[in-house]
Amino acid sequence: MLYISLFVVLVAVISYRNQLSLAASSSRWAHSGKRAEGSLDSFIASEVPIALRGVLDNIGPLGTKATEAETGAVIASPSKADPDYFYTWTRDSALTLKLLVDTFIAGDASLQPVIEDYISAQAIVQTVANPSGDLTDGTGLGEPKFEADLTAFTGPWGRPQRDGPALRATTLITYSRWLLANGGQSNVTSTIWPIISNDLSYVGQYWNRTGFDLWEEVDGSSFFTTAVQHRALVEGQALAEQIGKSCPACESQAPEVLCFQQSFWNGRFIVSNINNRNGRNGRDVNSILASIHSFDPDAACDDATFQPCSSRALANHKEVTDSFRSEYAVNSGIPQAAEQLYSALYQINRLGRLDVDATSLPFFQGLDPTISAGSYPSSSDIYTAVTSAVKAYADGYLSVVQQYTPPDGGLSEQYSRNDGSPLSAVDLTWSYAAFITATNRRSSIVPPPWGASAANVPPVSCVGTSAPGTYVTPPIACAVNVSEVAVTFNVREPTIYGETVYVSGSAAALGGWDTAKGLELNANRYTSGDPLWSGTARSLPAGEQIEYKYYKTGTDGVTVTWDGGANRMFTVPEGCQRNAVRSDVWQS
Repeated sequence: MLYISLFVVLVAVISYRNQLSLAASSSRWAHSGKRAEGSLDSFIASEVPIALRGVLDNIGPLGTKATEAETGAVIASPSKADPDYFYTWTRDSALTLKLLVDTFIAGDASLQPVIEDYISAQAIVQTVANPSGDLTDGTGLGEPKFEADLTAFTGPWGRPQRDGPALRATTLITYSRWLLANGGQSNVTSTIWPIISNDLSYVGQYWNRTGFDLWEEVDGSSFFTTAVQHRALVEGQALAEQIGKSCPACESQAPEVLCFQQSFWNGRFIVSNINNRNGRNGRDVNSILASIHSFDPDAACDDATFQPCSSRALANHKEVTDSFRSEYAVNSGIPQAAEQLYSALYQINRLGRLDVDATSLPFFQGLDPTISAGSYPSSSDIYTAVTSAVKAYADGYLSVVQQYTPPDGGLSEQYSRNDGSPLSAVDLTWSYAAFITATNRRSSIVPPPWGASAANVPPVSCVGTSAPGTYVTPPIACAVNVSEVAVTFNVREPTIYGETVYVSGSAAALGGWDTAKGLELNANRYTSGDPLWSGTARSLPAGEQIEYKYYKTGTDGVTVTWDGGANRMFTVPEGCQRNAVRSDVWQS
């Protein structure tokens, strides 16, 4: 997907040059109106629930903007044209679900069905043969995106992309640890581990090969990909030991991946992509995102894993930020990665001291020109002044986000670098998710640790090895079979103002053929080019065969016109599938 999520870096104006040189005349406002006002704290308090709702609305089929997506499929955006992002990306989905898993673990029990649906969807996706390959040798796991119905996307694209399996493994490992602590071991070992194991096998076998970066532009070795691969192997080994499984690739390859990761550091900043011939200077938000997603709240400011507070990560933050200052009027002089700074502050405060060395000195001198290298305890005036300055630095950036977020809280893919207007895909899932993670770090709400402190010593010399993978078809199962299924009915029928489309049928939830009790569909996403009517029956009995048919009422609200042809037949799924989709075209 060719974009930078607005809020992973918390403003898309620092994207690579080619993408954000979009002419203003070709952009479109995703949301409009007066900008958000009030304090930053009040803005965050109001925007976070909007962002969480934005995430859930983009998960099929119960999400209001993803009714045509398969159960558990996370669409990138409801936008279907200019650009068409109505697909499910492995990377984006995993990053989004990591937020939902962390939020669930923090106490939001309502998210567990969403997580379970995602797991079932990933068990399906892993088996789908695609242009990258299939599951036989694992190559198909490197496919970056799929259709919203979980079938293969066969068009031209930058493939393979090797970060997705690692990120998915991390998300499922985090959830598995919670299950293990709460009596769910059978679910982990029988259902989730086979998916994780496939992903870890892929990482162990293919980490040492090139692929496209997360912006889907550069074919080479990506720092972001390498960082998340190392983390996944470390976490995978720990989980395997906990449940009595084995992960040979984890143990043998994690040190080598960490060793390779060091080669991206050039002494001043992280060269985000190597082993390519694109002629770029390597300063890329790719590297800042790697520190964000390598964050371990229990870790020290470790350079080897590029923790957010490490000297290397902070020096890199300044280099990347400075390289874009003169090009983007909307945020000249404003920091580019608030989440990294908030995470760094959490680590510094936990350690109780501020360490400044020759590598990180330029970053800190940008905040306090008088500071010198040294170690400053939390009781010192310098510690207080500098950490306050870092907080203000990050808050200043969020204030820019506040300034350019429209009243309805909608977050698009990009902001214009000139005037802050929303650009490109509307309601981007990753933008919503990353806004929440950034503001969580601001409030010292952090994810579980992943073991960085015990996996931060690279070998003296690197060996470009790999480990042959073993791949199995994962089962599609769940802890409890459902008794009722939510079925979303989609039908395309051009209507005129005042007409309304319904679905009725043999089931009580569909009105039992009584047109006065039919399920009213909505036209929230109806356009002249796509006359979609959609609605969800929440409680159809699992396993029941139903008949149904669409009808519409006239402008008088009384006249009924049925669609043509025979009654449609449908058997409600059984097992663990909580949701299903019916997509139809009106029959004349």
